[in-house]
Amino acid sequence: MEQEDFIVREISKIGQILSLIFNKIAGKETNKSLKLENHFEEAKGLLLQETGFDTELFLSLTEQETEQYLAGIAGFNVSNIESLAYILKVMGMHSPASGSSLYFEKALLLYELCNAKDKTFSFERANNIREINNLMLKL
Repeated sequence: MEQEDFIVREISKIGQILSLIFNKIAGKETNKSLKLENHFEEAKGLLLQETGFDTELFLSLTEQETEQYLAGIAGFNVSNIESLAYILKVMGMHSPASGSSLYFEKALLLYELCNAKDKTFSFERANNIREINNLMLKL
């Protein structure tokens, strides 16, 4: 029972952190004077500090290593993985062209992982996949 409570708390914590990060990079944060790059760095630091999720390491992992890495961090359920994928998509949209493809590729991988784990079709997920594919064609 105690183990289940821990997992539920971790899922909730990661969900809240991802929501906070999305609000920062989407410009919904109150301090709009900071540059977008600062928001990205702050988001990466927050993920590392609060959950142990290292964004730079994550971006360098292979597909199999990516799945293992996420499985090793308590709290990454389908919903949180999908939120992370969306954040990576937004980061890719605002990164220099040379680095954006890496963000897009990881976001696509995460959406595919969500599709494999979640047997329910998601129109929002399908739209995000289509949008990322279109953005990658423009690179």
